[in-house]
Amino acid sequence: MATTETLSKVLPPPDPPGPIKWMRDNLFSTSLNTIMTILSVALLYFFLDGIIRWVFTSADWRPVTQSPLLYVVGSYPRKELLRVGLGLSLVLFMLGVSWGKWGGLLRSISIVGAILFAVIALLPIEHRELTDGMRVYMGANVIAIFLGYFLGRLEGIKPLFIGIGWLITPIVVVILFSGFEDVQFLEKIISTSWGGLMVTFLLAVGGIVLSFPIGVMLALGRRSSLPVVKAVSVLFIETIRGVPLITILFMFSMIVSLFLPQETRLDRLLRALMAMIVFSSAYTAENVRGGLQAIPLGQIEAAKAVGMSGFQTMLLIVLPQAIRMVIPTLVGQFIALFKDTTLVVIIGITDLLGIGRAIVNSSPEFIQLQTEVYIFIALIYWVFSYLMSTASRRVEAAMGVGEH
Repeated sequence: MATTETLSKVLPPPDPPGPIKWMRDNLFSTSLNTIMTILSVALLYFFLDGIIRWVFTSADWRPVTQSPLLYVVGSYPRKELLRVGLGLSLVLFMLGVSWGKWGGLLRSISIVGAILFAVIALLPIEHRELTDGMRVYMGANVIAIFLGYFLGRLEGIKPLFIGIGWLITPIVVVILFSGFEDVQFLEKIISTSWGGLMVTFLLAVGGIVLSFPIGVMLALGRRSSLPVVKAVSVLFIETIRGVPLITILFMFSMIVSLFLPQETRLDRLLRALMAMIVFSSAYTAENVRGGLQAIPLGQIEAAKAVGMSGFQTMLLIVLPQAIRMVIPTLVGQFIALFKDTTLVVIIGITDLLGIGRAIVNSSPEFIQLQTEVYIFIALIYWVFSYLMSTASRRVEAAMGVGEH
């Protein structure tokens, strides 16, 4: 009884300290901390002041603002831009559906995207590429996101349906972009006309999605008890990991055609995508293999003891835990692959960086403004890399990665 009375008299925890107390405890607790805080603030002000002044007063952003569509689609035929727009709207619609079903980071991305498109639609400026039709299209994308959100909220929309939708979406997008030879309303657009972010995303997403299952199979093959399967997997992994990506790009761009029949011609963009897939799959295999080795043998023995086959043990017990363990490493590799897409400019593919170089070299006055162009391109890569990193942290937190 005394213990109960004592506990009832315990004072509630104090309120969190205010900002002044926090600053005194963390920034000005000692003389050294005070000096370091003042110096840090002064340096930060010095650099930020110079950057802000340069961005808004000294920098000349004409290479970026004169032809923004070039950075998005390159030299893709302007009369066929509706096909690119439909592909983008389909992706945004699926993003909205995923937001409605799962929320989380998808909610933040969807809302930011909707705000961005709304701002572009209502931007009070005149630009030759920002026509009334373009403004209507930007507004329609906002509607597509929220329409997808309300559809995703319906109980009849199962996660399996959304997953199938995401599998079908890239196929539909590629068909819209490329078209067919003898179809008038969807005429063929050769890949040499593609460029900008369109090519960058195609190479990055295609390389990441298609290399992952190949890498998992190679990792399993390297641990296989079959000598031939293991030898082939080891040879592939070690050969590819020992060669720079630029060498593989050159090999697929120039040498692969020599081994094909004379009448067979592989698209240049397809050859670059194949090189990205091959390169990424070798590194994915080693990352997954590290996760497989971290699984205790006791779990495998326990699975066999309850009558599970080797395939069931690997598919249901070992592989999910292995992939969960290496999520940070895999995402880091995928971010690196996204940035490595810039190397395709060396083999003549005009990705985002290639478009930037072409714009800089298109006019003598723009050669002096290449700093603005490359900073703009770097900012785009940083934004998408940061989104991938943030998504990785959310997934890790949801799956308890690193927790004991």
